[in-house]
Amino acid sequence: MTATRSATVPLLDLKAQYLPLRDELLAAITRVCDSQHFIMGPEVEGLERELAAYLGVADAIGVSSGTDAILAVLMALGIGPGDEVITSTYSFFATAGCVARVGARPVLVDIDPTTYNTDPAAIRKALSPRTKAIIPVHLYGLCADMDPILEVAREAGVPVIEDAAQAIGATYKGRTAGSMGIAGCFSFFPSKNLGAFGDGGLVTTNDPALAHELRLVRNHGAEPPASAPADSRRGFGAASPKPQGGVGGKYFHKRIGANFRLDALQAAVLRVKLPHLAAWTDARRANAARYDRLFDDAGLAGRITLPVEPAGRHHIFNQYVIRVPDRDRVRARLTADGVSTEIYYPVPFHLQECFAPLGYRRGDFPRAEEAADSTVALPIYGELSAEQQAAVVAAIARALSS
Repeated sequence: MTATRSATVPLLDLKAQYLPLRDELLAAITRVCDSQHFIMGPEVEGLERELAAYLGVADAIGVSSGTDAILAVLMALGIGPGDEVITSTYSFFATAGCVARVGARPVLVDIDPTTYNTDPAAIRKALSPRTKAIIPVHLYGLCADMDPILEVAREAGVPVIEDAAQAIGATYKGRTAGSMGIAGCFSFFPSKNLGAFGDGGLVTTNDPALAHELRLVRNHGAEPPASAPADSRRGFGAASPKPQGGVGGKYFHKRIGANFRLDALQAAVLRVKLPHLAAWTDARRANAARYDRLFDDAGLAGRITLPVEPAGRHHIFNQYVIRVPDRDRVRARLTADGVSTEIYYPVPFHLQECFAPLGYRRGDFPRAEEAADSTVALPIYGELSAEQQAAVVAAIARALSS
């Protein structure tokens, strides 16, 4: 296997996944267009059933994005001003941003330096009488260390909301991401292992009362009272938000909610893709294993830090993230060699300008700050070829030797 300096390796090639499924995807979109049922309805209901079965949960509630999944759970649980929610300082912005949006205070904690996931010991230290929830993040496709987190939550009597936006199909000691806390929040952003043709999200839960509240929250809190005429209650079942007739049943609002509905077009696309998810994940895992071998063969294993997969966990590699010395210089060399990379995430929450009122300072969470300064994500999508991976490793070797 030879690599050349002219090799071009994208961070992600969505077209490589799309082309083999093109006819089936276009047929699914046409089916929705022909039905003219674009908001919720049979496609969303079908996707919810299929995802609930895939993830081994009682309920799966389709929503408009991974961000709205977190926001909907916080709203459904009644979390708001005066409350605190403990979460990682190192994640995509929505994790802490949604806490602030409901008026609660994000209480940030540091990460485990090897997995980049929320540190259970730090969560315990951050508990207070105002703590109303804990949001661990399953970052990059690897589950957080959930047993100690769940134990802390049980002792404190607060719910655990799993941010599983990057972790669909990941497992922890045989349990799926999104099945261990009171709720799991997933994203179907196009770059995810299971990606839509736009925004989309999902909330999973085994709590029937919470599932009911979530279905209200995603549709403006709409639910006709029991005294309403029967025809005005049509469409307010488990997954259908609007009646198609009646006398204005859609204008009954039991609680304050929002428009977090999942589009039928996105659901139809995801239903085509879902049967392929396991194979795509296997391909990512195979590519991760190949990277590990290539880095070892190149004598780089001691100079860079590779991803880990602790015992009992199944990593789905939404990202393959390494640590390198002089990261920004190395990344610039990779770009010059035609290798696309990304930094997730260059600024932890406690150093973001919008969170300055929280009062955190540089140095408060040194492990997250070190990760932000030294990590870089490499191409890992399932269709990535062995030759492309060899090109990536060769480019890194050149960058580190210069």
